[in-house]
Amino acid sequence: MKASAQHLLYGGAWGQEKARYEEIQEGFKSFFGDTGGARFFSAPGRTEIGGNHTDHNHGRVVAASINLDIVGLAKPNGTDTIRLKSVEYERVDQLDLSSLEPNPEDYGSRSLIRGICARCKALGYEIGGFDCFTKTKVLKGSGLSSSAAFEILVVTIVSGLFNGGKIDPVAAAMIAQYAENVYFGKPCGLLDQMASSMGGVTAMDFHDPENPVIQRRQLDLSAHGYALCVVDTGGNHADLTEEYAAIPAEMKKVAAYFGKAFLRDVDEGEFYENLQPLRAAAGDRAILRAMHFFDDDRLAAEEAKALEEGRFEDFLGMVRRSGASSLMRLQNVFASSAPAQQGITLALAVSQRLLGGKGASRVHGGGFAGTMQAYVPLDLLPTYRAGMEKVFGPGACHVLSVRDVGGVEVEL
Repeated sequence: MKASAQHLLYGGAWGQEKARYEEIQEGFKSFFGDTGGARFFSAPGRTEIGGNHTDHNHGRVVAASINLDIVGLAKPNGTDTIRLKSVEYERVDQLDLSSLEPNPEDYGSRSLIRGICARCKALGYEIGGFDCFTKTKVLKGSGLSSSAAFEILVVTIVSGLFNGGKIDPVAAAMIAQYAENVYFGKPCGLLDQMASSMGGVTAMDFHDPENPVIQRRQLDLSAHGYALCVVDTGGNHADLTEEYAAIPAEMKKVAAYFGKAFLRDVDEGEFYENLQPLRAAAGDRAILRAMHFFDDDRLAAEEAKALEEGRFEDFLGMVRRSGASSLMRLQNVFASSAPAQQGITLALAVSQRLLGGKGASRVHGGGFAGTMQAYVPLDLLPTYRAGMEKVFGPGACHVLSVRDVGGVEVEL
């Protein structure tokens, strides 16, 4: 798929984005030489709307791609080597395509590139060497899923340069998830990659993850008099893989008690009848996280229905309930390894005070560090933004918009 930068991707903000594209082009020239035949590609970050940590246990979610993206200029180099340079890092990721087995010496981005190429090849897609220069606006470690955006960008480049753009969004998301699970070692679900790949607002049901049910939804916040904000609390969750991994592991430990692999397949009534023996078998936190799964999985479906029917106030009530469940039962608002650092919890408390009973706020995405999300009445937005940035610093409160397309080749 191709998209116009001036209209479909950035609209009236193209004037601000043009300088980034020019910087990427100059960067490509300085590292790789002639840009003749090079092509621009883009993949968005995402915001989670409903279903907090439900996807990895085959649950339901609602998510949206956002106007913050990673852009890369890429060109085949006629070799079996991929070279990728990002503005944000001094190193150049270099990968020999003759060896695609997992490599323990790989760091994050190189392991993801290797995993993506390995999976593409295994699925029968063509791969090849290319040079790429990137710059991102997706905040790293902030809960907007910079890793998924990077993964979808790489899959989109491989699709565009070597496969005529034939890797569809669902396949792209699954390829990206495979790379993160198997090559990077993070047991994520499919929410992040699917939201970045699909674009727009989507309700997703992962009961059968090989054939997810995906439905488009509409969310015109301005029509309801609201803005969607994420507040960057300054914490970085890049080194919190163990905290994330504990959530699906504990949920699956509860599922295993009932002879199931995933909580989606456990009877909720039977679960509640067995709380006492479960305490010994799985532990209290695992039970609480399972309770969160059952309720938030159901809430995600109800949120999607409320959006479909235009019941926005009902939707906001569900967001509040989901946020309370994440806070109390899922317990992903701060890392147990660093209890003194509670930026998200503090942000939720400040947000609640500023909103004064209006709107809604919740932990955003994986949690533990990074961002919180808020639905803010437009008449309160200047005060809200100023209040949050007084605590978390200038530029910490981002007002997001939904991007209608996912990973794409960009036409200038």
